[in-house]
Amino acid sequence: MMWSSFQKFGTIIISFVSNIILARLLSPDDYGCIGLLAIFITLSSTFINGGFGSALIQKKNPTEADYSTIFYFNVLVSILLYFLLYFTAPAIAQFYKIDLLTKVLRVEGLVVIINSLIIVQENRLRKNLQFRKLSVAYLVPATVSAGITIYLAYIGWGVWALVSQRLIMASITALMLWFLSEWKPKLLFSLTSLKELFSFGFFVLLADIINTIGNNIQGILIGRVYNASTMGYYSQAHKLDQIASTSISSIINQVSYPVLSEVQNDHSAMVRIMSRFNSVLAYITFPVMLLLILLAKPIIIIVYSAKWLDSVPYFQILCLAGIATCLQGINYYAVAAVGKSRMLMWWTVAKRIVGVILIVVGLFLFGMTGLLVGMVLSSYFIYLVNSYLVDRNIGYSFKQQIRDISPIIAVSVFSFVASYLSTAFIDMSVYLEGCIRFVAFVIPFVFISALFKMDSYLEFRGIVTNIIKKRKGKR
Repeated sequence: MMWSSFQKFGTIIISFVSNIILARLLSPDDYGCIGLLAIFITLSSTFINGGFGSALIQKKNPTEADYSTIFYFNVLVSILLYFLLYFTAPAIAQFYKIDLLTKVLRVEGLVVIINSLIIVQENRLRKNLQFRKLSVAYLVPATVSAGITIYLAYIGWGVWALVSQRLIMASITALMLWFLSEWKPKLLFSLTSLKELFSFGFFVLLADIINTIGNNIQGILIGRVYNASTMGYYSQAHKLDQIASTSISSIINQVSYPVLSEVQNDHSAMVRIMSRFNSVLAYITFPVMLLLILLAKPIIIIVYSAKWLDSVPYFQILCLAGIATCLQGINYYAVAAVGKSRMLMWWTVAKRIVGVILIVVGLFLFGMTGLLVGMVLSSYFIYLVNSYLVDRNIGYSFKQQIRDISPIIAVSVFSFVASYLSTAFIDMSVYLEGCIRFVAFVIPFVFISALFKMDSYLEFRGIVTNIIKKRKGKR
C-alpha cells in the first residue's frame, strides 16, 4: 500500500501542478474536446485492459503460454479497435458538431495500441505485488509528459498539447515497463489458454465495458445537449473530484484484489481484510470529500483561476457521489476475487441500466444539476448492490460494513456542520473563509477520533507509525 500510494499520489501531485498551469494556458473548449472523446478512448482501452488482465491476476499459477497468448491477443484487438476509431471519427465529430474531433480522435486513438503492449507486464508486476517498480514506471512518464505538455500549451498548441500528453505518457510508460519487467513475450500462442482465461475474463470484460459506458455516458449527453465549454467545466470538476475519490480508492483496490485473490477460499479471512481496508479507506475519504465540498470555491480559484468558477457547483455535487465511489471498488473486487465474474457481469448490467435512467431523467427534468444528482444517486445504488453481492458470496453484510464505518460517518458529519457554521453568518473573503472552515473541520475530527479511540483512527495511526519506523530503520 505504501508504494501504491507513492505511485498514485505522486502522479496526482504531478498532474495537479501541471493542471494548475495548463488551466491558465488552455480554454474550457480545449478540455471539452478531450472530454467529449473520453468515452471512446476509455471504452477501447477497456477491451484490451479489463477481462484478461484480471483473469491473469485471479488465476493461481498462470503459465508462460497464458501470458504470451494474452499479449498477442491484446495487440491484435488493439489494432482492430484503432482502425474502428479511425473510420468512425468523422461520424463522431458530426454527432458533436465539432469538425476538429475527427483529427483529434485519429491521433489520440494511437494510445490504444501503445497501451496494449504493456497489459501483461503491468498485471504480472501487480500480481506479484511489485508496486515499487510500478511506481517508477508511472511517475517518470508523468513528470516528463507534464513538462512537455506545458511547453506545447505555452507556444499555442491548444487541444493538441493535451493530445500530445496522452501519447507521450503512454509511450514512455511502455518503454519503462518493458525495461523494468522481467517478462518478455515468447513465440507461444495457446487456444487452450485463451479459452480458459476467456471463461473468467469475458464476463469481467463485459462488466468493465458496461461500467465504462455508465461512467462516461454523461459526457455524451453533455456534449450533445450543451457544448464543449460546458463539457470543459464538467470535466475539470470531475477530474478534481476523482483525485480525492477514485484515486484514493484505487490505491486500496489494486492492492486488495491480488491479496483477496490469495485467500479466496477463506471467507473469514476475506471479511477481516475487507473490514480493515474499508475502515482505513472511509477514515481518509469521508473527511476529505466533505472538506472539498466546504472549500470548493477557493480550491477552484486557486487551482484553475476565476475563469473556471462555473465548475464549483458541479464539483460540490460530484464530491457527494465520490463518497460512495470510494467504497464501491473493494466490494466489487472481493466478488471478482472469488471467481464470480458471470454474476458481476449481470449485476453490472442491472446497476448501469438504473444509473443511466437516473442520469437521463435528471438531465431532461432539471438540466445539468439534475444530471449530476442522477450521478450521485447512481453511485450510492451501485454501492448498495456491490455490498449485497459481498454479503451473498462472502458473508460480509451491508449492516456489518455500515457498523464498521458508522463512527467515521458520525464524526465527519459533525465536523462538517461545525465547519459550515463557523463562517455561515460572517462576511469575509473567500480565502479567509476557506482557512477558517479547514481548521474548524480538522480540529474536531481529529480530537473526537483520538478522544474515543476509534478503531479506524487507531488503524490509520498504526499504519502511519509503522511507515515512519521503517523509514527511520533504513536510515
